[in-house]
Amino acid sequence: MRSSYTVTQWWFVIDTTINISLPSLIHRVGGDAVQEAKLLAQQHACQLKRVRRSRNWMISGEALQIQAFCQCINTLHPESLAFMIRKITPALQLHQDKLESPQQRLKRLLVEDPNMTLSELMELTQCSLVEARRARFDADDL
Repeated sequence: MRSSYTVTQWWFVIDTTINISLPSLIHRVGGDAVQEAKLLAQQHACQLKRVRRSRNWMISGEALQIQAFCQCINTLHPESLAFMIRKITPALQLHQDKLESPQQRLKRLLVEDPNMTLSELMELTQCSLVEARRARFDADDL
């Protein structure tokens, strides 16, 4: 009896969603400022919400959208939402890899280590062979 095997290929997508904790938000910035921040977060496709029934809040969304939200509140309400800016900025620095496009990430990795193999690139960035080859070709032109 012959058994047949099916080959499946798994495609991985880099998850760029992040959650940033904002403890005691209303106590630190006030209810009106939180409501304004909530509206601004919605405009930037982020969610600013309470964590269950606690006094803690959390902002969640795509890393680039949270970065845009942080820049927006920094220009519109730098004093009243300074606590949020102080919490979001260092958290975004921890997720620096999610703030760059896949092409930029490939380019950065090749600049850091020009001898990296295509399979290593594909493993680190979850990109296809074609994308890795294109990045290698572009990096060789530099």
